[in-house]
Amino acid sequence: MAVLAESGSNPDVDLLYDINGLAKDAPHWFDRGMEFVGEYGLLVAMVLLVVWCWWTVRRRGGEDSAASVAALVWAPVAASLAVLVNVPIRGFVERPRPFLDHTGLDVLVSGKTDFSFVSDHATITMAMGVAMFVADRRFGLAGIGLALFEGFCRVYMGVHYPTDVIGGFALGTAVALLLSPVAMALLTPVLKAVEGSAWGGWLVRSADARRVGAVIPGARTETSGTEERDLAA
Repeated sequence: MAVLAESGSNPDVDLLYDINGLAKDAPHWFDRGMEFVGEYGLLVAMVLLVVWCWWTVRRRGGEDSAASVAALVWAPVAASLAVLVNVPIRGFVERPRPFLDHTGLDVLVSGKTDFSFVSDHATITMAMGVAMFVADRRFGLAGIGLALFEGFCRVYMGVHYPTDVIGGFALGTAVALLLSPVAMALLTPVLKAVEGSAWGGWLVRSADARRVGAVIPGARTETSGTEERDLAA
């Protein structure tokens, strides 16, 4: 990776300059906005999207509510595990930040002294977006879209190479998908138990959804009982 970074003619560096060059031509206020969005805003937006997805899933109800909520619980856990996996990767690759090896970049965030490969922001957002896709495809696609924009922002800000971002996408996706079967096998029974409890059922299904689920079986029982009385008569 370090060898690639030193070559000014390789596509990774060329794309870095092309995307970061947009920051030089943009107004100062726009760059400040991109700085906030790329550093904090999209991470907050991703968390809010997960909460919104949870609210929608629990209101919808259904037999798969526990599994869907389990997938949403897995989203932040997957992101955390992916960042932990990234720690030894960064230490092994030891790729410097692009502004340390290349001049003329418009760096929007100062104080970045750690290694560049792979991007934590890209890893976190993509892991959450992919995990969310398991719970709800529409919200998952929106989350993946936020992750892609996060990757663009990191290059725009001059703090990552494009391949840092692509590596983060790959790492986040791999952790979210490969460990998903194990996570769902462990989390789904827990969420089903919570769903059936008196104190935590609202976490999995809303009160309205639970009432609907309770009325249907009762109606069958009542009809069945009526039929039995008619036969007895």
